Amino acid sequence: MISNRFPTVFGILVGLAAALAAPAHAADVHAHEVPAVASPGNVAEAEAILGAKLLICSACHGDNGVPRNKGTPIIWGQQENYLVKQMHDFEHGDRDSDVMSWMSTALSPAELGRAAAYFAKKNWPAQRTAASTSPPAATPPDGVAVCEACHQQRLAGGLAAPRLAGQRYEYLIEAMHRYAEGGRTNNTDMMRIMEAIPSDEREAIARYISGL
Repeated sequence: MISNRFPTVFGILVGLAAALAAPAHAADVHAHEVPAVASPGNVAEAEAILGAKLLICSACHGDNGVPRNKGTPIIWGQQENYLVKQMHDFEHGDRDSDVMSWMSTALSPAELGRAAAYFAKKNWPAQRTAASTSPPAATPPDGVAVCEACHQQRLAGGLAAPRLAGQRYEYLIEAMHRYAEGGRTNNTDMMRIMEAIPSDEREAIARYISGL
């Protein structure tokens, strides 16, 4: 019955709260979660458990698609294949984030695909996400052409790469910096490209893209 499973789901919610409050490199945050799963054949129970887990995603990524923290990426309307890959990367340690590594193991393999599809079908939030310190550049910086080779025209994304247009400035500049400095290693092409772009040009690119 659903009531027999909910203590485990609530345990996930409590665990996330603890993870968010803990120091960034706390060792216990890296422990894998044992996913709460429904009884075999119980569709209603499976839906309830997945719904509870999706609420956890909203705690950071926003229940309206606008993340609560400026450094958190928008995932509503993002490419489904990209979302699945990132969750696999978090799970296997190819991408580093204490909370997301934990969350990736709280979803069963079947739930992971369904969660990615759920967010991919949402509408990208209309709210402008450019940095508030100054308006976005009206003219594309030279480096944007390099980005469009994979991220498609106006950085709308496609099968080869995720949508960047309208993504949060704070997230973009941090991701670009981490690629350039070797802190994010789950895409070797991005590492090479960002390493070759000067920091001031990365700044201009991030500001322009966030304003699309």
